[in-house]
Amino acid sequence: MLNPRCSCNSRLLRLPVLMLALLLCSACEAMGRIETPEAQALPADPSSPPETDATPPNPPALPPAPAGLRPVAVWEGMFVESWGREHMQTFLPWSNSRDSWDFYNLAYGLDANTAMYRATGKRAYLDRALLYVNNLVASARVSSSLPRSQFRDGYLGWSSSLSDPSGQEVPLYESYCWRYVTRLLRVIRETPDLYASDAYRRQYDRLLAFTEKNIFEKWFMRGANDFLYRNRTHMAAHWAFIAMDLSRMTTRADLRARYLEVFDNINQGMPNFPSSLRAQMEPNPDHPAAWFWSEKWGTNTQPGQDVAHANNVLAFIVEAHDAGMEWTDADVRRFVVTLNTVIWPAPKVYSEYVDGTGAGDGWFNDGLMKLGRYDVNLQRRLEQHRVGQNSQFFANGALNVRLLSEQAAQ
Repeated sequence: MLNPRCSCNSRLLRLPVLMLALLLCSACEAMGRIETPEAQALPADPSSPPETDATPPNPPALPPAPAGLRPVAVWEGMFVESWGREHMQTFLPWSNSRDSWDFYNLAYGLDANTAMYRATGKRAYLDRALLYVNNLVASARVSSSLPRSQFRDGYLGWSSSLSDPSGQEVPLYESYCWRYVTRLLRVIRETPDLYASDAYRRQYDRLLAFTEKNIFEKWFMRGANDFLYRNRTHMAAHWAFIAMDLSRMTTRADLRARYLEVFDNINQGMPNFPSSLRAQMEPNPDHPAAWFWSEKWGTNTQPGQDVAHANNVLAFIVEAHDAGMEWTDADVRRFVVTLNTVIWPAPKVYSEYVDGTGAGDGWFNDGLMKLGRYDVNLQRRLEQHRVGQNSQFFANGALNVRLLSEQAAQ
């Protein structure tokens, strides 16, 4: 699941073969951390989801895919082929880890299962994402009990073996993962059948309260300028994503105002840097219909943002656009051109930077691929893309088609 070209992945995780049997044997115990019975024994086959308060409704019939596009069911079949293997070998162990570096990589599994639920309406995918999040919350410890924490306060959290020095609390790893936790929670909040279900509502309420207190408030109170308004576009985008989602779920007016303040500051005017995500965007020097931006605030020096981290910026902007917040149709069209003509100018040619220079690896899964939901021709190209084919790739391919189908039916 790791992008080997991503500079944040300064070490590659490998599960030793001798550990695999232990991981398989501990799966039942790990699943037992869930408080609600419906998630304790997830099915291997998503066609037979677990029972919740009552037998869940059958997923609605999918609209037909636009002509010539691979339908959702085909993407789902590809997803299911990797679903169980990735769950047992990577995502489940990472969700049970108390090392927050593992949460960085778990983000991909959360996004994958949430996207597949949105594409198909099958609750087995939602339940698996909830399993991971419930495991994360169960592993949190009071900061004052973490021997090497630099804060040692009353918030709940985790330490990381990859911090320098080892054992500190790391905001990047938590925010990288939690943007997809809040997106999962929004799915429950915005799906009437889920929000009306006692079982899902209990999980939603508990996980939202944890997120508001021990993710957003924790890092905001420890120092917003240091830990939310980060010194790179992609790291600040994680917090804009989280703040946006929380603003759409919280029941408190004072918290909503704070979330929107953070969202607006990152998008429109950083309090500690002379720029914003909006101000960073300018016409690409060689392709005026595309965007160019630097990952460093207040500069426009080429080559600009590296594509690996541009994925993180796009993961946020796509969701903000779809929520009707800040980013417009015209903005998205420019990003589509950026991917189609600058980053990916030919079938097997990829740029390393958003100005079109360097030799990249074509890893689009975590954000750029989601632009396929706006353009049939781009989605058709993605069907032929062979880099990074895993559950996140397949799930977002399915969701792209679902959204394109709904647009075509309007």
